[in-house]
Amino acid sequence: MKGHNDVPATQEKTYLKWYNKIGYGSGDVGGNVVYAFLSAFVMIYLTDAVGLNPGIIGTLIMASRLFDGVSDLFFGNLIDRTHTKMGKARPWMFWAYFGCAATLIATFAIPTNVGQTAQYAWFFIAYTLLNVVFFTANNIAFSALTALITKNCAERVQMGSIRFMFAFGTSMLIQTFTVAGVQQFGGGAQGWRTIAIIYAVIGLAVNSLSVFSVRELSREELADRPGAHHDPAELAEVEVTSFKEAAKLVVANKYYLIILLVFLLAQIFTATLNMGIYFMTYILGDANLLGVFAWAINAPLIIGLLFTPFLVKRFGEMYRVNITGYVIAVVGRLGVLVAAYMGSIPLMLLFTGLASLGMSPLQGTLNALIAEASEYTYLTKNRCIDGVMYSCTSFGVKLGGGIGTALAGWLLAWSGYVGGADTQPESALQTISFMYLWIPAIMNFIILLLLTRLDVEKANRRVKAEIAVTA
Repeated sequence: MKGHNDVPATQEKTYLKWYNKIGYGSGDVGGNVVYAFLSAFVMIYLTDAVGLNPGIIGTLIMASRLFDGVSDLFFGNLIDRTHTKMGKARPWMFWAYFGCAATLIATFAIPTNVGQTAQYAWFFIAYTLLNVVFFTANNIAFSALTALITKNCAERVQMGSIRFMFAFGTSMLIQTFTVAGVQQFGGGAQGWRTIAIIYAVIGLAVNSLSVFSVRELSREELADRPGAHHDPAELAEVEVTSFKEAAKLVVANKYYLIILLVFLLAQIFTATLNMGIYFMTYILGDANLLGVFAWAINAPLIIGLLFTPFLVKRFGEMYRVNITGYVIAVVGRLGVLVAAYMGSIPLMLLFTGLASLGMSPLQGTLNALIAEASEYTYLTKNRCIDGVMYSCTSFGVKLGGGIGTALAGWLLAWSGYVGGADTQPESALQTISFMYLWIPAIMNFIILLLLTRLDVEKANRRVKAEIAVTA
């Protein structure tokens, strides 16, 4: 029976211990030994170690991402329709990572004794299987757990903050040690292959730990929301039964679409920023500076994520915290741009840290925002599509990352970049600077504009109040 007491009971009940939250968040170690490693290094591995054309690589990556757009929604819908003893999402998160590990190694183990056509084909097949199938299934399932293991908004924010602390910490370590690691293991193709094997094994171990550190709520517990059907016989009515229906519900949710676009732009930001290996090598003259800038990017993000749950609690909503943060982020990226043209590396590092600090609240609340968007569909349409909703995480991450990486490849090819050369033409140097300095600043500004429209928390409060009045 529905009534006024349903809302506060749902908001106040806690579901997780501290070790559940940390165990869940550690899953992003597995995700980022794939994502961060690919984003930061796959292009320079292919251009400088294998000798492939960056323009062709960019085109292949973009083609692969087109398949991703379909597979994301497919796996999201499949998770929603899954019912096992492990739950809906955990089986997909666990088993899919074995495929992630194998195809990550394959992507960085392209044979050097075959023709270039075979090398392009090898890369495309391995990269597509990794992203379209295995990483998609794993990442959507991991993200969907935010809505499947707790209904407490504060816990969801905490999970998001912890998750991204692991993510950015992993990214920071990968960018700090990979270049030296490749050299330590012999350099060239052999060095990249060995590093990929090490990262795959680490990812597999931590992903498994994350899966078994939490449990999913039962269908009855998940259905016990404001406006829900409490009669077990009626639970099937809230289950999405077709991909077509899920797609219609997604398109009808304007907040989901805004979040999806934010994910897309954020990953274009990240993908172009990850071309920093080129910027450090050819503009600043020292590839090892990538690790220094990685600390300037990720350490403030981690610090900001520590405080994000407290800020959200203090202001009572994510909306104002995220907008204020991104105002700071835009100012920071503009500062990086100015400092770069002044030729001041210390100022670049300072403003890089400021921008990252401003971005941290959104990173910590993204999963909770998706949960709010999913709740909005449930409240207004009485349908559970948590898996499909969380497919926007994987869809936005991979499509945005694909566009950004492909754009970088096309721009490098257009600029006349010469893979492995000690010096580059002036056109290539200007293009590298544009990718690293200007594109991230533009993406941050557009995201700020979108965040001003993302008032999903207010919308949910309004709908819940209407339900309480009519109950």
